[in-house]
Order: sequence, then C-alpha cells, then structure tokens
Amino acid sequence: MKTYGQFCPVAKAAEIFAQRWTPLILRELLMGSRKFSELEIGMARIPRSLLTQRLRTLENAGLLTRETVGNSKRTEYHLTEAGADLFDVVKGLGDWGQKWVNHSIGHDDVDPALLVWDMHRRVNIDILPEKRVVVQLEFHGAAKGTYWLILERPEPSACMQDPGLEVDLFLSTDTIAIHRVWMGMTSFAECVDDGLIELDGLAAHVKAFPGWFKLSIFSDVKPAVMTR
Repeated sequence: MKTYGQFCPVAKAAEIFAQRWTPLILRELLMGSRKFSELEIGMARIPRSLLTQRLRTLENAGLLTRETVGNSKRTEYHLTEAGADLFDVVKGLGDWGQKWVNHSIGHDDVDPALLVWDMHRRVNIDILPEKRVVVQLEFHGAAKGTYWLILERPEPSACMQDPGLEVDLFLSTDTIAIHRVWMGMTSFAECVDDGLIELDGLAAHVKAFPGWFKLSIFSDVKPAVMTR
C-alpha cells in the first residue's frame, strides 16, 4: 500500500479508504452484503481480481474478517468494529454527492442491477402483503433490462435471472425516471402521471407498491446549486 508519508489522521485514513472502488465496497458491506457474489451485483464493473485484492487489503487493515459458513466452503465478509465505524464517513460522502454532484445523471450512470439490488434491501417489510408478491421490472433502453423482486416476509430478494415464478406486478420504466424517484428528486405518482412509469397488476398492489419501499438512504438530501 502506498502511503502519503504524513502523520495526519486524514492521510492515514485515506491510505485505506481512498483507493479506487474501496468506498463502494464499504458501502455494500455497510448495507448488508456478505457474499462475494452480492458485492459483485452492487459493483458490476469491478474486475473480480481487483475486488479480491481490495477485500484482502481491508482485511489486512483490520476493517473486515472472512468467515466460513458452517461446514461449507462458502465465505462471508463481515465488518469489524473499525469497519462498521466508517458508516458515518460513507453516509457523509454520499450525502455530499447527493447534494452537490448527483444532478446530471445519464443512462450510463444508472445500473439497473444495482438499483433493483438497492430496492430489495430497502423494503418496508412490516407493510408487505401476507402473500408473496413477485414484481417484474422492465427498464427501457438498458443492455439488460429485465429484473425481478420477490417481496415476501421475512426476507425479500432480488433476482437478476428469471426465478420461474408467476409474476403478480409488472413495472415498466425509464432508468432515469426510476432513479430520480429512488433518490427522492421526484415522486412515484408524478412519474406515473407523466407516463414515465407504468404498473400493471392487481389494483391493490398497484396502489400499495410505492409504499413498500423506503427509498435510498440518501433520498432525504436535497440537491443544491454549486456556485463558482
């Protein structure tokens, strides 16, 4: 690991935190990802070798541990106290980004897989229907445009491939529109009224769908205009 050669704690922390992809890896771990495959969903463009390297660096720095699940060979990654203590740092960085630099988002910036993955971990489980609801999401113009949410208690899930279940609710949208809803920049109802989001299914499901989600953890931060 390269160092800044300074005693300043900002420099020492940046030696670990400020490497490319590391803040995003920490974001995923802080949001509950534990498996290598889950981390890959949250960061589709990171090379597997680099993800392995960054995880090893964080482990050597004392920010996470690798644990074998039961008698299997499957490995899970768990943050240590020092790693979990970075929540406010990552949240603060995201708040700053949401306020100052998250305005001009293009289609290439919105990864539908990450969006669906984020949605499944921000579900209001307590108000889900008693019966499982399978949602098929279609994103216009995306290279891979079809995903599924399985909304059920106690643990909703996101599927990148067809789960082979009967679909209860179909959602069709533009990636930018659903991104703006997810980040709190506009409302779901406004996008429906403007024809940017379409829902098809039982009337009760269509009406309740927006309330099943808590939105992004950064959605309460309002964008500001940067003056020069």
